[in-house]
Amino acid sequence: MMKPAIAFIAASALTLPAAALSAANVEIDAGGPVVELNVYESVDVAPDTATIGAGVTTDAPTATEALRQNSAEMQKVIARIKSLGVAEKDIQTTGININARYDYDQQTQRQVFRGYQASNRVSVILRKIDDTGRVLDALVTAGANDINGPSFSIENDTAAKDAARKRAVARAEAQAAAYAEMLGYDGAKVLAISESIAGNGPMPIEAKGRGVAMAADAPPVQPGMIATGVNLSVTYELVKDGAAGTD
Repeated sequence: MMKPAIAFIAASALTLPAAALSAANVEIDAGGPVVELNVYESVDVAPDTATIGAGVTTDAPTATEALRQNSAEMQKVIARIKSLGVAEKDIQTTGININARYDYDQQTQRQVFRGYQASNRVSVILRKIDDTGRVLDALVTAGANDINGPSFSIENDTAAKDAARKRAVARAEAQAAAYAEMLGYDGAKVLAISESIAGNGPMPIEAKGRGVAMAADAPPVQPGMIATGVNLSVTYELVKDGAAGTD
C-alpha cells in the first residue's frame, strides 16, 4: 500500500542568496518519506572583462550651447576610446540629458536660474582588463569628467558553473544519505531537481563628479576574483531494501 509522502525541509548549511529561486511545485507519489534540500555552491574565477562608464558634463547659458559643447567634447572621448583598441560593439551610449540649473539664493529665498547642464555617457567593455587603469587615465585626459567603474565579469562562465553544479549535487547527495541513516532508511532516490543561476561580483569602484582629479600615472586597478554559482533544489525519497538510486 502506498504511504503518503512525509515532507522534511532542510536548509543548506551555507547562506542562500536573497534572490534564490524556490523549487517548482510538483506532484510526487512516494512510498517513503520525502526530503527537499536547497543547496547553493559557488566557484571563484578570475574575471576577463571590465566595464566602465565614461561621460562628459558641460554647463552653458543656453540649452543649445550646452548641448553643442557637450557633443564636441564627447566626440573626443569616443574617438579616444576607439583609438585604444575598443571595438565599436563594446561602446554603448547609456544616457544623454539636458537640465536647467538653479541655485537657491539665501537672501531672497528664491531659486535663481544659472543656465543649462548637458551630459552624455557611454558604457565601455574592456576585454583586456590589464589595460583598465591606462584606459581610465586616457579618458580623463581626453576630457571625460564623469567616470564610474570598473565592474568585473567573466564572459563565459560555463565551466565554472559546471564545477559549482557538481559540488552542489555531491553535497545534496551527502545530506540526503545522512537523513536516510538518521531515520533508519537504506538510502535516498532523486524524485525531482530544479536549478537557478547565481552570479556575484565585487561592487564597482567609483570616481564620479565634475573635474575628477587623477594622478599623472594610471590609477591602480585590482580585478580580484568573482563568484559564479548555482542554487539547486533536490527532492529525495528515503528508501529501504536497496531501492536507492533506482526508478
